[in-house]
Amino acid sequence: MKQNQYADLMERIRGNLNRVILGKDEVITQLVIAMIAGGHVLLEDLPGTGKTMLLRAFAASIGMDFKRIQFTPDLLPSDLTGIYFYNQKTAEFEFRPGPLFAGVILADEINRATPRSQSALLEVMEEHQISIDGTTHRMPEPYLVMATENPIESFGTFPLPEAQLDRFLMRLTMGYMEREDELKVMAREDARDIVDQLSPVTGREEILDLKKSYREVRVSDELASYIMDLTEYTRKSPRLSCGVSARGSIALYRTSQIRAALSGRDYVIPEDVKQEARVVFPHRVSLIERSHMDSTAFIEEMLDTVAVPLEKI
Repeated sequence: MKQNQYADLMERIRGNLNRVILGKDEVITQLVIAMIAGGHVLLEDLPGTGKTMLLRAFAASIGMDFKRIQFTPDLLPSDLTGIYFYNQKTAEFEFRPGPLFAGVILADEINRATPRSQSALLEVMEEHQISIDGTTHRMPEPYLVMATENPIESFGTFPLPEAQLDRFLMRLTMGYMEREDELKVMAREDARDIVDQLSPVTGREEILDLKKSYREVRVSDELASYIMDLTEYTRKSPRLSCGVSARGSIALYRTSQIRAALSGRDYVIPEDVKQEARVVFPHRVSLIERSHMDSTAFIEEMLDTVAVPLEKI
């Protein structure tokens, strides 16, 4: 297993992104984990916290094309996927690809689009392909979608149902910067100028190579059982109307492997599992209405309650 290569990749990407985004190392780590796992990210945060700059810098760092899509109620599925149009000069139909054909996509305010347009995005996230007029188009690899939602504004929105939320590998929150970091950002040059100056620190071949080898990271039987204990805790809780699906337990298993690899280890420890459960589980559980606890607090309580196995390396 190439654990040194994983740790080196993490250091290179973090160093590049820290030129643009300060104090968000954990968010950067989770983005790298999502990319290697082949999953996608739901980012719930307030406006103006640097979401667009983060993903633009990330795309520049891995040498992939970046597209930002502003979701609105009048957005059509064809606005995302592209269309076939008749070229009068050649007397043939030609395909004009939509913005989903970039390698890194920012789906801004996904809950402002109608369910039909949301479904078009979620389909390509799941299948990594688009079928238009009987022709299947494969997406570039690696392929990463980060969809954003504003957690405090619900007027004119179409909330994602649980089945669609489950298709996101993880849910992240950036939050405001620390005081000292924000003072530095205020005094420096514009973040857009910094992003324009970034050079790739990795490429498609290295990422695809790491996507294959992370499965070699060892997960002990005890830790696999711990993942199932956490999953079953959500399914049996009387405070939840919906627990974590099988897709969620698989996501926790794989993201724990990748976190271990990025930390320079070829084995998973309980802290890997607990750290990933904090971003893999919250959007996959539904609390009953009378509960005063949010999903993040519920997951923290779960991690404090479920017994952690003794480490066996």
